[in-house]
Amino acid sequence: MDRFFESHQATLEAALSALLAREYWSAYPEIPSGKIYGEDAKSRATAAFEAQLNQPFALDQPGSGRRCGGEISPYGFALGISYPSAAPADLIGAAKSAGRTWARADLETRSGVCLEILSRLNKLSFEIAHAVMHTSGQAFAMAFQAGGPHAQDRGLEAVAYAYQELARIPGQVMWEKPQGRQGPIRLKKRFRTIPRGVALVVGCSTFPTWNSYPGLFASLMTGNSVIVKPHPGAILPLALTVRVCREVLAKAGQDPDCVLLAADEADQAITKGLVLDPDVAIVDYTGGSDFGDWVEANARQAQVFTEKAGVNSVVIDGCGNFRGMCQNLAFSLSLYSGQMCTAPQNIYVPRGGIETDEGHKTFEEVGAGLASAISELLGDPQRAAAILGAVQSPATLDRVRAAAGEGDAFLASQSPKHPDYADARMATPLLLKADVSEGARYLSEKFGPIAYVISTDD
Repeated sequence: MDRFFESHQATLEAALSALLAREYWSAYPEIPSGKIYGEDAKSRATAAFEAQLNQPFALDQPGSGRRCGGEISPYGFALGISYPSAAPADLIGAAKSAGRTWARADLETRSGVCLEILSRLNKLSFEIAHAVMHTSGQAFAMAFQAGGPHAQDRGLEAVAYAYQELARIPGQVMWEKPQGRQGPIRLKKRFRTIPRGVALVVGCSTFPTWNSYPGLFASLMTGNSVIVKPHPGAILPLALTVRVCREVLAKAGQDPDCVLLAADEADQAITKGLVLDPDVAIVDYTGGSDFGDWVEANARQAQVFTEKAGVNSVVIDGCGNFRGMCQNLAFSLSLYSGQMCTAPQNIYVPRGGIETDEGHKTFEEVGAGLASAISELLGDPQRAAAILGAVQSPATLDRVRAAAGEGDAFLASQSPKHPDYADARMATPLLLKADVSEGARYLSEKFGPIAYVISTDD
């Protein structure tokens, strides 16, 4: 039995059970506690992150010798980290070559490698949290959870589903058909799953690991080599991930070029060249709709998976706890400055108002209640910093300013000062007033801390 597989078999079996039971289960603790991860885990991770600043990132992989990188923390300082650069053709050539051996690896070998990678990533959760925080702008607690254990859970889920499907296929069977007096016809049949080829994972800037791990681990489990293309503003979390992947692959006697980092800079982007290459057989993309639509239209040679824009709606038709509802929505609107795929944008309220435990509330009173709850939630600077984090991109702040000019607002967006980072980009939610007839204003995604309270007929 594969050594890595044997050491992590219990984790895999628990994950497989969770798939069938559909109950809550997690292999990786989400609490950033020294009792779980080691009393000095946080201090060691902080020191490792600070030591990496303004230094070349150590990653032994094929490259041009040139280095790239221009990450700037949303908390107000340049990371100064440089990464190895490579042409798309060189990355794809190396991935193709490594993939031939990986395609022949058996299910236990692939599973063991993936499970060991996840285990090592879990031990690096504090360091990854710093990397996610200072590229995405998430506050530390969210960066730890979403960038570490929650992302690892998503990777493990992909491993478990892939294992479940692949394990149903026998490796070898004796096929037998009775033939009466002549005796049976016997055929010894062997079955081997055939990977698609080179997989490309295109990461985003807001949740670089959480959105990338499912595609990365699903492709690895099914025998495909993977090129990981981070957003140029959020390279470090995926660079750390790729380094761990390569270390484990080498330890398992596999070609580490099964996982490669494709780092670039915004003004010298290589993503299109990778997406269009005929040898790229899978594309996993997370990001904006414009480029996602282009990927879907042009990557005709590949199986394409995209996660793009979302416009999340809330309908308020009445409630039994008006204050609680307002507090709940205030938190949802404020968390990570509205930069989550689950953040509500459009809140529909009957123009005639609603019935609540506090009596009838007019449309105006509902909007005012939400505005008051947001102000109360974010009134304390420390709490506001922990909830809002920082705004990942200056373009998001520009979007907030542009939206503020649309018309009346229940609540204007503010730019509070972070208690620990004086130059952090911060913005509180902008709560605009709209009518249902003004669809042009609110029916497309306004990414960031922008929401509409929309009056409707009913």
